[in-house]
Amino acid sequence: MKKIVLTVMIGLLACNLGFSQKGKWVELFDGKTLDGWKASERPESFRVEDGNLVVEGQRAHLYYDGAFNNHDFKDFEVQARIMTFPGANSGLYVHTDFLPGDWPKQGYEIQVNNSHTDWRRSASLYNVVDCAEVYVKDNEWYDMLVTVKGNRIVTKINGITVVDYTQPASPLRNKGQELRLIKNGTIAIQAHDPKSKVMYKSIKVRLL
Repeated sequence: MKKIVLTVMIGLLACNLGFSQKGKWVELFDGKTLDGWKASERPESFRVEDGNLVVEGQRAHLYYDGAFNNHDFKDFEVQARIMTFPGANSGLYVHTDFLPGDWPKQGYEIQVNNSHTDWRRSASLYNVVDCAEVYVKDNEWYDMLVTVKGNRIVTKINGITVVDYTQPASPLRNKGQELRLIKNGTIAIQAHDPKSKVMYKSIKVRLL
């Protein structure tokens, strides 16, 4: 009986904690370590240097695996402070799930790319709503905000709306991308290729 009561109390405490943090920004990257993050395939593609998350190397993905909301987000915002270097490609995934290899299958990728040969530029909803316009330059810090609420995703760069997408009831997806859907899940950072270098200074989330 005592064990049951204790379990219920812990559950209620967790619920209350999540509720109390609703609407508050929570930083997921401490600027010193990769604590709370889990890399797929090649962990060496991610390192912390001078307070920044440096993404550089062979294809890999760094998934948030920390305690905040049990790394499971549905209606939320994620804001990242980013700098791309010339020719770089990366991505920020939302509503995704850990895979030990390959490109993430679940969720949406928000493009991080200002000058790579791939014409889809930063804040595009990759292969769903693609934008060719460049809003920021390489070698400069910028803020990217992604809002996911209900069946709608909005992306912004430095406060400018780039994508405002409402997922239809029966979205059409290419083969292999059937799980590019709004559902729930964690976020992930992409290391695209050895010639791409991108830095993230801050990655923070708030529940809506």
